[in-house]
Amino acid sequence: MRVLVIGSGAREHALVLALRRDPAVSAIVAAPGNAGIAQHAQVRPVDPSSGESVAALAGEVAADLVVIGPEVPLVLGVADAVRAAGIACFGPSAGAARIEGSKAFAKDVMAAAGVRTAHSEIVDTPAELDAALDRFGPTWVVKDDGLAAGKGVVVTADRSAARGHAAELLEQGHPVLLESFLDGPEVSLFCLVDGETVVPLLPAQDHKRVGDGDTGPNTGGMGAYTPLPWLPAGAVAQIVDDVVAPVAAELVRRGESFSGLLYAGLAMGEAGPAVVEFNCRFGDPETQAVLSLLESPIGELLYATATGTLADVPAPRWRDGAAVTVVLAAEYYPARPRSGDLITGAADAAADDAATVLHAGTALRADGALVSAGGRVLSVVGTGADLVAAREAAYDRLAGIKLTGGHYRSDIGLAAVEGRIGI
Repeated sequence: MRVLVIGSGAREHALVLALRRDPAVSAIVAAPGNAGIAQHAQVRPVDPSSGESVAALAGEVAADLVVIGPEVPLVLGVADAVRAAGIACFGPSAGAARIEGSKAFAKDVMAAAGVRTAHSEIVDTPAELDAALDRFGPTWVVKDDGLAAGKGVVVTADRSAARGHAAELLEQGHPVLLESFLDGPEVSLFCLVDGETVVPLLPAQDHKRVGDGDTGPNTGGMGAYTPLPWLPAGAVAQIVDDVVAPVAAELVRRGESFSGLLYAGLAMGEAGPAVVEFNCRFGDPETQAVLSLLESPIGELLYATATGTLADVPAPRWRDGAAVTVVLAAEYYPARPRSGDLITGAADAAADDAATVLHAGTALRADGALVSAGGRVLSVVGTGADLVAAREAAYDRLAGIKLTGGHYRSDIGLAAVEGRIGI
């Protein structure tokens, strides 16, 4: 099987490495890729948001399967263009991708499906803002209704800060979603979805805030870990039954059957799971940790999902142990990051090493030096017998990587190790 992976982040790097472990995968092409991916796959240029360009490239490289990583191409209908060209594609249609592309659409689907989520209101004019803010609090959750790469959300007990963020979004012409605050630890659950067939992967937990102790602004994600030792037995089955399966069935009912990866971000409270958000693709940085423990051939799983045969494939198998992803970010991230700074110590380690470096915002200079080229520069994934060992592997490897002004959180997975998380 020849696979074309669309994207250029650490998530796509993790997908490429997982595909390399699948004996049925004979060739991997990545577009546009990055400096790290180029060490493991043929890299080709492409505009990921152009359905015509992606479909043409898929035909040119004789791809049997196209895997679309980022959300923007999916929302723009790139998967539709690939399927129209007669090529199997892992990724939902533009209609189904609205589950991430429009929070208002997602809320409407959840209401019809009877899925628990936060109370919300859409505000699309400044004149409505103050009255709407008065109906929320004492903790305000303010979101961009569209795509914002994880950085369009403010959660604050400061009404003026909430109002400032909402006003800024409205000035940019973006409708604002106000939500009630959901209490309880967050869980990310990835599910392969083929119509009404739902196959869960390992649950993970993301760390969205930029600083230790969940301080500072939200980011696209500063690290993640899996599995979750504090999550009760049966919780994954409950999330599938109460959340993912009803939403998948509602999308089928609407004629927008989902095919691909449906990511449920949830708050786990005493009353059970409540949805914080849905994504229509693998999430970063959780993907890096989850796929590092996958034993099953990933090509088989993705191809079965793309071709409507997921129900016929054995359930995924997982390695014992734990995985921790830590993101190294450029100076000033999540604001405007520095770029072009030299990165040292990030070369591939031995195949049996307990930590893997996955590239995201990197590039090669003309002289061959590796430099930063984005906000989240790279991820280090550590694996081990438990979270303690996985954390040690990740942070030991990260200590050897140097980037001027680079920063990372030192507490990824620490609260779970110390038993400070519970429902």
